[in-house]
Formats: sequence, structure tokens, C-alpha cells
Amino acid sequence: MATSADETVLGSQGVIAPPLPIGAERFWNLPNTITVLRIGVIPVLLALPLAPHKTGSQVIAWAFIVAAVTDVIDGWLARRGQQVTHIGKLLDPLADKLIVTTALIVLVAMGRVPPWAAWMVVVIVGRELAVTGLRGIASAGGHVMAASWLGKGKTLSQNVAIGALIFHYPTLGLPAHAIGMTLLAASTALTLWSGALYFQDFIRVRAGGGQSGGGSA
Repeated sequence: MATSADETVLGSQGVIAPPLPIGAERFWNLPNTITVLRIGVIPVLLALPLAPHKTGSQVIAWAFIVAAVTDVIDGWLARRGQQVTHIGKLLDPLADKLIVTTALIVLVAMGRVPPWAAWMVVVIVGRELAVTGLRGIASAGGHVMAASWLGKGKTLSQNVAIGALIFHYPTLGLPAHAIGMTLLAASTALTLWSGALYFQDFIRVRAGGGQSGGGSA
């Protein structure tokens, strides 16, 4: 990720490295290029219904895993190289949300997330939309909504759950689908928890001003 929209970024010397002035930004730096390439996994996810067999599922699951790993890599590169840009701060969370939402919708459509569990997908997607809106409001008011360990845990469990559900068939001797559904339930719980804390932080910073104590990612 080029960096999430609410994070303060530290340079390689531990000095705060804010985004470059918009006029001085260069779009095609390495972190932004990786982010754009990551968005390319979306058509691959949309192809899953056309290749629902084990081999197709494995190929697409690994593509999703690579995209999730590059999400970490581009953020690290942006911070280390002090290449944080305003467009990167917009593209990175947008790419993450598009990929996760696409994957979940495809999994529901294919029945890999059964109808009784579709509410989990609604909760996860709805929370992302609500938090994105709040983040924009806070940013416009000059407030910083800091990421927390809870939000990072939500993101990790969510990505592992989606990857396992895409695998679907037993993989490496493990029941991928059962693992995926278990982690999807855990991710939904963390989504509700972190989302509630995010709203609480938002209300607090709007009332008192300044930076939150860390709501979610």
C-alpha cells in the first residue's frame, strides 16, 4: 500500500515524512505502480465463476494472496523511500476495498459463502463504506483517525478468510472452506468491534479536536 489515508508516515531516519506537495508529486513512482498493478487482480477474481474447479480456484487464490502481500510491500516502500503521495493515499485504500468487495461478492454469487452467511458480507462491505465516509469527513476537518492493532487484525483475518474461501477445496491437507468460514465469522466480529471504536473515536475528535487514539484500519 502506498499508505492508508489516515496514517502519519515516518521516513527512513524516523523523521515525519508528509506527502509531497501535489504539484511536486510524481504519480508513477514504485509504490503507486505496485498499487495500480494490484488492482489488476480484480478481473482475475471475476473469472472465478468461469473456472470453479480446483485448479482454477488455486490459481486465483494465489493471485489474491500475491495482491495481499503487495499491499504490505508498497506501503513499506513508500515509507522507506519517502515516496508518500496524495494520489497514493487515495489509491491504496481504494484498491484494498475494491479487491475485498469484489472477492466477497463473487464468493456469495458462487455459493461459497452460503446464503445464511451473506449478512457477514453485508456487514463487512457496509462497514468499509461507512468508515471511508467518516475518514473523509475527519480528514476534511483536519483530524487524524489513526490505525490500530484491532483494525490490522481485522484486515489479516479478512484476507486469510477470503483466500481460504477462494481455494474452497482441501488444500495442503487442510479444509480450506471450513477454515475460510470460521475466519470470516471472526473477521465479521472484528469488523463490528473496530467499526464501533472508529465511530467512538470520530465523535471524540469532532468534539475535542486533534488526533484519535487509534480506531481501525
